[in-house]
Amino acid sequence: MAGVLVYAEHKEGKLKRVSYELLSKGREIASQKGEGLWAVIIGNGIGEAVEELSSSADKVFVFEDPSLEPYNSDRYIQLLARLIEREKPSLVLAGATIQGRDLFPSLAGVLGKGVVVDCLSIELRDGKYVYRKPFYGGKVLGEVSLKEEPEIVLVRPRAFQIVDQPKVQGTVTREKVEIDEDQVKVKTLKIQKPEGKALDITEADVVVCGGRGLKSPDNFKMLEELAEVLGGAVGATRAVVDAGWRPQSEQVGKSGKTVSPNLYFAIGLSGAVHHVMGMDSSKVIVAINRDPMAPIFQYADYGIVADLFEIVPLLIKELKKGRGS
Repeated sequence: MAGVLVYAEHKEGKLKRVSYELLSKGREIASQKGEGLWAVIIGNGIGEAVEELSSSADKVFVFEDPSLEPYNSDRYIQLLARLIEREKPSLVLAGATIQGRDLFPSLAGVLGKGVVVDCLSIELRDGKYVYRKPFYGGKVLGEVSLKEEPEIVLVRPRAFQIVDQPKVQGTVTREKVEIDEDQVKVKTLKIQKPEGKALDITEADVVVCGGRGLKSPDNFKMLEELAEVLGGAVGATRAVVDAGWRPQSEQVGKSGKTVSPNLYFAIGLSGAVHHVMGMDSSKVIVAINRDPMAPIFQYADYGIVADLFEIVPLLIKELKKGRGS
């Protein structure tokens, strides 16, 4: 029996939210086609994640070895290519995350298959998968399909809901880790982690993003306070990051991270197309800008034409009052 294979991305052994989203959607698709739901996970010290996967997927393929931590695309591609060629899944689902975008287009090239990036929805029509995704910087949505299996699809985080599924007793297969080191061209010399435990903007329900309209890095303290009240994370435009005001890990846009929170605040930013490409699938977008002609208002569900230095403090005050703090 063929299967739908989900790439279970994790961070330090804990499954990312997008992995749960893909498992939910993968189960739905597999049931429609009468196939199994499979998962593959790669890394080291991933026992807890493997246990979680085995209660959600019918088969779990595990590559675990110290050499697989930290992430290295040259190693991961070799393992995934051999697994996919052997098991022949009909569909491979992965998150359109930084790691997914780095890994799977290259894997598709090795396998000689097509790949869909930034998928927002998947439908099964007459036994064929149809994928909806943005084109031209999010100006239009189009539908595409692929000719050959396995079909490799990168799904934008938060495109699908996490749905509670009946627990299963999936089989766990621990795969042999065999790497041709001559093909490993990249080596990690150092990993520098950000200070504190800030919420990853790709995982946040609420993102408060600021642009050059904040005038100085010190003024981002307002956004940090707003994000804290809402239980969210702070984002930034490329111009802000390039100016050294905020870390690159907070950058939203084509050259940064793609986010799809339930609520997105766009504060003091114009809404350049490269930024919009990273946040246009947010569920609700609120824009605050003193320029009524700012392009961001074309994408906003709610727009406030006003001075952000007046509006944001008032917003924080009222939110705190409403929460009794």
